Amino acid sequence: MKTVLITGAGGQLGKCFELATREMDDIDWLFMDSNEVDITLTYDLQQVFSSKRIDFCINCAAYTNVEKAEDDREKAFLINATAVKNLAEICKKNRTVLFHFSTDYVFDGSASTPYKEEDQTAPINVYGASKLKGEQFIEEISHAYFIFRTSWLYSQFGHNFYKTILNKAREGAALNITTSQTGTPTNANHLARLIVGLIKENNSNYGLYHYSNTGQTTWYGFAREILKISGNLDSVSLKEDNSYQTIAKRPAYSVLDKEKVQAGLSKSIASWEDALKELYETGSVKD
Repeated sequence: MKTVLITGAGGQLGKCFELATREMDDIDWLFMDSNEVDITLTYDLQQVFSSKRIDFCINCAAYTNVEKAEDDREKAFLINATAVKNLAEICKKNRTVLFHFSTDYVFDGSASTPYKEEDQTAPINVYGASKLKGEQFIEEISHAYFIFRTSWLYSQFGHNFYKTILNKAREGAALNITTSQTGTPTNANHLARLIVGLIKENNSNYGLYHYSNTGQTTWYGFAREILKISGNLDSVSLKEDNSYQTIAKRPAYSVLDKEKVQAGLSKSIASWEDALKELYETGSVKD
């Protein structure tokens, strides 16, 4: 029986993996949150890997607060880069296939067509820089890895834009949302199911991939579609507003090209609108 370790299991993506694997008894899934294994501590990782044979490790642990990272550079790099280096080293030593997640924020947003995996990276905020360094450590150390850059993740779990808009709509709050950033919302459940499928297939087409749902929109367009599918479009005030200032710079354009994941891994990808509709119709919102 294959054994799969999921680090950072208490977060949004980790919970999506737990849901995606709920009825898969032919694989031993080890879900561990930061209280059970802290990836910044080499000792913690050694304890887990010495306790049993780990065939695959899915690293969902990450520092994801883009704003706070600007003032907390050391911690962002510790979790997103140094800890990832340690994890890559222990996975290599134990011949464990590593799955890791990165971000569209490794790009500066100056492009006008979707970014390919080989395009020049140039992060414009600390979060993006820390995630890029983590990628580089994995590529330097490991040969058996999958890195998936993704974008605008949302789900029924945790804190995310999708849930925030739904909650604001229920409160009847007026919404002022920016149109200054173009990207692609990604249903985290779809990403989790993709990875689970690769593990079941024992896929060894290792490397760096881009994955999001297809199409593109702005945060305003995303909010509008959330209100539309939830039946709140006519009852909530929604306006374009680009005056809100953030601490961290964001890429103006960060759409990811998915040709490699579609062709190289033979995976079909739903549009962001269909993925959003699916979640609203099938997934209850959870804390």
